[in-house]
Amino acid sequence: MTEAMGRRERKKAQTRKALADAAVRLFTERGYDNVGVRDVAEEADVAVTTLFKHFPSKEALIFDEDEDREAALVSAVRDRAPGQSILDALRTHLERTRMAFREDTPEFAALMTLVEETPALQEYLHRMWRRHETALAAAIAEAAGVPEDDIRVAALARFAMESPGLVQGREDPRRALAEIFELLESGWKDSSS
Repeated sequence: MTEAMGRRERKKAQTRKALADAAVRLFTERGYDNVGVRDVAEEADVAVTTLFKHFPSKEALIFDEDEDREAALVSAVRDRAPGQSILDALRTHLERTRMAFREDTPEFAALMTLVEETPALQEYLHRMWRRHETALAAAIAEAAGVPEDDIRVAALARFAMESPGLVQGREDPRRALAEIFELLESGWKDSSS
C-alpha cells in the first residue's frame, strides 16, 4: 500500500509540474491574458477539472511553490537547531533558498517580466507575500513567546520577507543579506549624532 501511495503522489507531483511548466511556457510566449486555463490543460494533456484539482486559480499556476515556500519559512523558525536564534535561522534559510534560485537565467527573467507586466499576477503575488508574512509572524511570536499582535514580530517578519528583494542585483547578495540581518540583530546605531 505504501508503494502504491508513493506512486500516486509521484504522479500527482508530475501532473502539477507539467501544468506549471505549461502555464509558464504559454504565458511567457503568448501573454498571460491571451491564454486560458483550457489552453494550459491541453498543453499539459490533462482535463480542466484536473488543473483545478492542483491549482485553485489561473494565477496560482505561476506560483506553484507557494505553499511549500510558506511551510519552509515557518519551519525555519519552528524547527531551528537548539540555541540557534530566530534571526540566524531565517538568514540561513533565505541564503539557502536564494542559492536555489537562478535569477540569471533567461527563463527566470521572462517570468519576472511576466509578473511585473500583469496586474492580476502582481495582485496575487502581493496577497501571497502578505499571507507568508502573516504565517512567519505567527511562527516568530510562538517561538519568542510573545503575542501575535506584537508590532516587533510583525516588523521582523516584514523585514525578513523583504530582504531577498533588497539584495537582488547587489554585487554580493550573500554579504548584503548578512548586513540586513546584522542590522536586525543589533539595531540601527546612528553614527551621525
